[in-house]
Amino acid sequence: MGPMPFAYLRPTSLPEAIALLAQDGGRARPLAGGTDLLVQLRAERYQLDRVVDIKAIPELAELRYDPVDGLTLGAAVPCYRIYEDPAILAHYPGLVDAVSILGGVAIQGRATVGGNLCNASPSADVTPVLAVMGAICMISGPLGSRTVAVAEFCTAPGQTSLDNGELLVSIQVPAPAPNSGAAYLRFTPRREMDIAVAGAAAWVALADDQRTIAEARLALAAVGPTMILVDHLSEALVGTDGGEAALEAAARRARDSARPITDMRGSASQRRHLAGVLAKRVLQVAIERARQAFPPND
Repeated sequence: MGPMPFAYLRPTSLPEAIALLAQDGGRARPLAGGTDLLVQLRAERYQLDRVVDIKAIPELAELRYDPVDGLTLGAAVPCYRIYEDPAILAHYPGLVDAVSILGGVAIQGRATVGGNLCNASPSADVTPVLAVMGAICMISGPLGSRTVAVAEFCTAPGQTSLDNGELLVSIQVPAPAPNSGAAYLRFTPRREMDIAVAGAAAWVALADDQRTIAEARLALAAVGPTMILVDHLSEALVGTDGGEAALEAAARRARDSARPITDMRGSASQRRHLAGVLAKRVLQVAIERARQAFPPND
């Protein structure tokens, strides 16, 4: 029978978009890059009355870095704009890690960080690294505006904390802390056009001596129904110089935190093993970046 027909609408203001998404009980979906939505429509995952193209709304197309306020990343900004921005390359290399491996080059010309986040796939590449950097979702809807931490935004596979008519407007990433660094790594059978069998993101801040770890966060992808923030990581790393013993202790915590399944891409035991391997490697990269970090207001 094929997908049912739907209306295509292209609002130019945020209130107009919210009204269209909330209308008639919300049988509508926003369209940014469309790299997930169009596939899902062909597969008849949704029966929609309206597809609401959000790319013409200024707030959703904003990409701006401020040394004090940090990064404003509009939900409809395509990936290529992120990794071609000199300020983001300098201050957010962990975000660049994730967006530069999201699909292939053609996908990166369309796909958006906001869309990757809202698709709420357990294997999403951007969610873990945004979470460890303390990013916040800016949301608007019929009842006004609110914020949700990226770490709490995805609630289950394919589900987010967005209510009917609400729209993710932008993602706010804090300005880099002094002597801090972040990174993302994943394992896939192929380098491009595949999704993670397992992924890991790390954020590390060093003490004034630029050697001792003062804070650390680690998040895992594709080893649970949502992104997983690793428990008790500070006990393994804070106060150490990030040497082999500390990294192995962190890897054990990553393996213990993982809740993997077996599917066609990998077994549960393989994913648990990869969680530990990737945790060590991504922490090493984050620590090295923290030791080479730009001054916070550079």
